[in-house]
Amino acid sequence: MAETAPSQSMTSQHARMGGATTEPRWVRWGLTCVALGFLGLFLVGPLVTVFAQAFAKGLGAYFAALRDPDAWSAIRLTLLAAVVAVPANTVFGVLAAWAIAKFTFVGRNLLITLIDLPFTVSPVISGVMFVLLFGRQGYLGPWLDAHDIQIVFAVPGIIVVSLFVTFPFVARELIPLMQSQGAEEEEAARVLGAGGMQTFWRVTLPNIKWGLLYGVILCNARAMGEFGAVSVVSGHIRGMTITMPLHVEILYNDYNFVAAFAAASLLAVLALVTLVLKSLLQWKTARQLALAEQTMPADS
Repeated sequence: MAETAPSQSMTSQHARMGGATTEPRWVRWGLTCVALGFLGLFLVGPLVTVFAQAFAKGLGAYFAALRDPDAWSAIRLTLLAAVVAVPANTVFGVLAAWAIAKFTFVGRNLLITLIDLPFTVSPVISGVMFVLLFGRQGYLGPWLDAHDIQIVFAVPGIIVVSLFVTFPFVARELIPLMQSQGAEEEEAARVLGAGGMQTFWRVTLPNIKWGLLYGVILCNARAMGEFGAVSVVSGHIRGMTITMPLHVEILYNDYNFVAAFAAASLLAVLALVTLVLKSLLQWKTARQLALAEQTMPADS
């Protein structure tokens, strides 16, 4: 009886604390309904509208809009920008995160600041920056014109701004993950005689694979969906410098609503797939961080 009394006291205390912190049922239901209503109004509703308008005139009109040469040109250019931007920023993000998380060096804080720069600058301002740099009246414009090199209002400009706006995604996902893991495993591998590349491929990369995939997915989604910076440097030349978001805008302004929503539905599908993969990889990354935190006291 003497042993059970403290447990009963603790149980009653927890019950009182739970009763004091639990909101009334009508408050919980009210907050839930507000949240669901907000999601339905601003997320589910527009998404349903996109697909409803895309198929408003049937499957024939939908696929005809996607078979249009301008649509295929926009799809190819969007994929090209992503194919160049995502691998380049993946390589940079891994190297930058490895250097920042595992080493201390002069200019480390400056590198972190530069990585965050695209997050702090509006995409439209980013496009204007590249126009002022590479445009015909820009700082490098006369030299580029003399060597018959065109960046702005051409495909290279689309790729350059896509690289810039997607610059931070992989690095920003890997830096906190690698910092939480520490450098003990890499140091142990070096003590056992492993080289730098062996340590990276066999120790570092397996530990960051889920965070890396998470950053790559976000980087790819931003590259394909970027509008502001691409709009500034593209020149809106149909069949040449139009990506999918710009193609949707042009069709909508031309009152070709079925074709506009058909093209938008492709981007919506990409967004849904990205959201599902993002949620899965976010769960994997959180689980990996939790396991790393649990093993740190044991290692120490």
